[in-house]
Amino acid sequence: MKLLRYGPKGAEKPGLLDSEGQIRDLSGVIADITGATLTPAGLAELAAIPLSMLPVVQGAPRYGCPINGVSKFIAVGLNFADHAAESNLPIPEEPVLFTKAVSCLQGPNDPVMIPRGSEKTDWEVELGVVIGSRASYVSEAEALDHVAGYVLINDVSERAFQIERGGTWDKGKGCDTFGPVGPWVVTADEVGDPQNLAMWLDINGKRMQDGSSKTMIFGIAKLVSYISEFMTLEPGDLITTGTPPGVGLGQKPVPVYLKAGDEIRLGIEKLGEQRQIVVAWSKDGAQ
Repeated sequence: MKLLRYGPKGAEKPGLLDSEGQIRDLSGVIADITGATLTPAGLAELAAIPLSMLPVVQGAPRYGCPINGVSKFIAVGLNFADHAAESNLPIPEEPVLFTKAVSCLQGPNDPVMIPRGSEKTDWEVELGVVIGSRASYVSEAEALDHVAGYVLINDVSERAFQIERGGTWDKGKGCDTFGPVGPWVVTADEVGDPQNLAMWLDINGKRMQDGSSKTMIFGIAKLVSYISEFMTLEPGDLITTGTPPGVGLGQKPVPVYLKAGDEIRLGIEKLGEQRQIVVAWSKDGAQ
């Protein structure tokens, strides 16, 4: 299944995408798509509903973040060897973990806002993992049993805040609008092998990132198991798993960063595509 949320900000409704690319309304069945929806029992209940019972949504509504009530947004840094090399950083011996504020979560096509004072806002296409059942100290062999599905994420980052301002990476990762997610969560059964998915990102029509999840240093099973040693993962939690090379920081001979008016397009095989327009900082936020 491809589960999604559609409609105006703050008033999204639950839905799913059928095999013909139509949105089917789930609001007569469930109130929203939350962690409870993504449990094995919740997914089984939805899978049993005949599509003919679900009305087709007309027009082209906005997509929201496909999960409501995310409690944790955990990120993995330097998880592609070639990205570590372009960042002039050693390949980590263990996964590098940081958090992205849940307040940065937004729809896949909502504008990305450059933070006030930023000169180094960057892009990162990433494969997101959606937890479906509680995971604490799970083994690597059992880890994928705790995954409900996968989702496309743009791990937008401010490099000066992240690297040059001291402390942890978090301050450059959780700015408002820095977490476009979606357009939908694709359940694990439809994705198959998560370690063989093509990933790409374009800026203003120019291909900047062109990679695959098969070149991850630490695979999905390892990451879920490892993270569960340090915190309990709950249904609906998100893990974003690192980016292939081609980010702005790594451009040669000089880095290239986002500016107002730029268009970002990105996608992952089987998980759909996103499109964002970059806007300047505003005290009222991205509109």
